[in-house]
Amino acid sequence: MDVVLQIALIIFPAGAVLLTAIFFLRRETSKELLNMQIELRKQRQEYFLPSRVEAYQRAILLMERIHPNSLVMRLHNPGLPAKALQTEFLKAIREEFDHNVAQQLFISPQAWQLVKNSKEETIKIINIAGGQMAATSTGMDLSAKVFEVVAEIGQLPSEVTVELLKKEIQELF
Repeated sequence: MDVVLQIALIIFPAGAVLLTAIFFLRRETSKELLNMQIELRKQRQEYFLPSRVEAYQRAILLMERIHPNSLVMRLHNPGLPAKALQTEFLKAIREEFDHNVAQQLFISPQAWQLVKNSKEETIKIINIAGGQMAATSTGMDLSAKVFEVVAEIGQLPSEVTVELLKKEIQELF
């Protein structure tokens, strides 16, 4: 019995020391792991932040460039027939969107969905205005009708999208 007691007196303290060492090593390892995760997040933020900022800037620029008023001012050609100018407006919207489609990698899915919806709504506005044109209507007539339709709508989807994009980019900082 004495031998068992002596062995127990040796094993129990050794076990306690071992368990204490394991506890502290795990705790230290957890701290190191957490610090590595924080550092990785920081590095990822430093690397991707400029791309995200640029993506938001480009998305806002896209919304401004496809805004119906902007399209009319940029592409207005009173000498063109209304249908030809309508085609130019639609072509410009699609080209602008296609040029910026990669920006969806760096902005939120909700913001990108709004960008796509704004593009589609702007196309609808141009088509509504174009659908009200007679066969002999000029580009001047179409431009005036686009302004009229925009005035009836009030706040356009592209304006709502710009507000959301600005809000999201401010949250990055």
